[in-house]
Amino acid sequence: MAVVRELRVFPLKSMGGISLTSAEVCATGLVHDREFMLIRPDRRHISQREAPKLALLRPDYDGVKLTVHAPHAALPLIHAPVDGPVTEVTVHGRPCRGIDQGDAPAAWFSDALGRPCRLVRFTGERRTLRNDGSLRFADGYPLSILSRESLDDLNTRVGSPLPMDRFRPNIVLEGLGAYGEDTVSTLRIGTVEIDLVRPCARCVIINIDQDSARKAPDPLRALAAYRTQAFDGSPEIMFGRLGGPRAPGVITVGDAVRASGSTGDDVSGPSPVAL
Repeated sequence: MAVVRELRVFPLKSMGGISLTSAEVCATGLVHDREFMLIRPDRRHISQREAPKLALLRPDYDGVKLTVHAPHAALPLIHAPVDGPVTEVTVHGRPCRGIDQGDAPAAWFSDALGRPCRLVRFTGERRTLRNDGSLRFADGYPLSILSRESLDDLNTRVGSPLPMDRFRPNIVLEGLGAYGEDTVSTLRIGTVEIDLVRPCARCVIINIDQDSARKAPDPLRALAAYRTQAFDGSPEIMFGRLGGPRAPGVITVGDAVRASGSTGDDVSGPSPVAL
């Protein structure tokens, strides 16, 4: 039987995640996931691709107060979200909207990263890549799902074991077998239903150690050797799945998971799939 093994929420896009024992799932994914993000002066989002030190920033958000710790900051940022002018921003070139959070957090993050930036909070409406759901500042879909056994298999192919946080999933499953998520179209966890709609394409961010911000090519190189697939006309390195909620509710670590394939048949630990 498959179960939920880990849950993570990322309140501030491309920064550290928060491990949870229980999480509320809404139309845009886990509550507060990717609710905030940093933007450049040209209003494009900032990610670990260009600012690896984002990995070292540790946010916490309870819906009332955003707290962010940085390794070399004398004091953490403590910020109560504010309303204000709406700013047109982009995520990977796709337009969306945010509310600028003011000069104080902008100065704190600019100092922590050594580059000019501003903090925005999501507002408005944003659609998934297939226009089949809603999301906040996530790249294309509100939920990222990965199997524990998939990472275990990858770790047999790299020089030293990689932790799960390197891949930044929202939901970690156990019991499907290595790459079992590849053949799943629907997850049912209590009252929550999640549609898995496409493989998760991986980029250089998985080469960044989330505890040191140092880069090494091993993870992406290892995956490229056996997880490359032509998708939408171009080769992509795939690991995990992306999806969106069909029915909301609460998920708790240890919950049983019913996983169904495209035919509606239950999937119970299929053998690894080479893409």
